[in-house]
Amino acid sequence: LIKISKKSKIFVAGYKGLVGSAIVRKLKEKGYLNILTENKSKLDLTDQKKVYNFLKKNKPKFIFIAAAKVGGILSNNRYKAEFIYNNLSIQLNIIDSAYKCGIKNLIFLGSSCVYPRECKQPIKESYLLNGKLEKTNDAYAIAKIAGIKMCESYNYQYKTNYKCLMPTNTFGPNDNYDDENSHFFPALIKKIHDLKIKNQSKIKIWGDGSPKREVIYVNDLADACVFFMNKRIKETIINIGTGIDYSIKEYAKAISKIIIPNKKMTFIFDKSKPNGTQRKVMDVSLAKKYGWKCKINFKKSILETYKSYLRENVHT
Repeated sequence: LIKISKKSKIFVAGYKGLVGSAIVRKLKEKGYLNILTENKSKLDLTDQKKVYNFLKKNKPKFIFIAAAKVGGILSNNRYKAEFIYNNLSIQLNIIDSAYKCGIKNLIFLGSSCVYPRECKQPIKESYLLNGKLEKTNDAYAIAKIAGIKMCESYNYQYKTNYKCLMPTNTFGPNDNYDDENSHFFPALIKKIHDLKIKNQSKIKIWGDGSPKREVIYVNDLADACVFFMNKRIKETIINIGTGIDYSIKEYAKAISKIIIPNKKMTFIFDKSKPNGTQRKVMDVSLAKKYGWKCKINFKKSILETYKSYLRENVHT
C-alpha cells in the first residue's frame, strides 16, 4: 500500500461542504498541497461514467468521500428517496471506480446514525446491524451502511485499504443553516442569533429538550481524517467523536450564553415535535487506542462557529 507523501495527489469529494472544506483546510495546514477538487457542475458524483473517467484521468493516490446528501430530522424523513438514491450512487461510483483505477487508499465518511436506535451506550463499532434503525433517517443510514459494507467487501476481496470513519453530529464553519435541512446544532445557533437581533428572550425548541447528543467540531473531525489517512489499521470502521454527550437543553443554554451573554433566556419545548433518538454517544476507545483524540475546547468551537455563521450568513 502506498505511503502518502506531501506531494501525493489527494481527491476530496464534497470539498465545499462542512466536512470536505475542513479536510481541505487541514490538509493544507499539514503541508499536503496537491489537493484535487472538482465542482458539482463539472463532476456529477451520481454519474458512474463521469466519476470513473475523472478518477482514471487524474489518478489520485488517496480519496476522501465527504460528499453526501445530508439533513436534519425533517428533510431526512420527507425526502427518503433522494437520501437513499443520492448517497448510494455517490458511494458506489467512487468506491468501485477507485478500485478499478487502482486507487488503494480511501476514507469513507459515515455517520453515527448507522447504529441501531435502541443501542447500548456508549456505542461500539461492533453494534452495527445489531438492531432496528431510527425511523426518521433510516434511508440515509441504510445508504451509509451499504458504503461501509462495500469498503469491507473490497478490502476482503481486493486487498484495498478503504477505511470508514463514523463521526458523531458535526458542526462548524460552512455548516447548513437552512430551516428545513439543518441539524439541531446549527438550527440552535440560527434561532438564538435571530432572537438576539429581535431583542427577544424566548426560544422554542423541538421535542422536550431531554435527548442527549454528542457533537464534534469539524476541525477535530478533519484532523482525525488526516490522522487515519496515514495510519495502518486492522478494522474497517472507527468511531470519531468526543465520547461526551449533553442534552439538547444544555446545548441551547451553552450556545445562548455565548451568543447573548447578558440575557436570561426562557426555553419553550414543543412536545408535539419528535425527539429523535433519546441518547447517542460514541465509544471512541478504538480511535484513542490508535493515538487520536479531540483537542478543541467546546466553548471556543461554539464561538468560532458563530463567528463563521456571521461571516457566511448574515448580510448587514
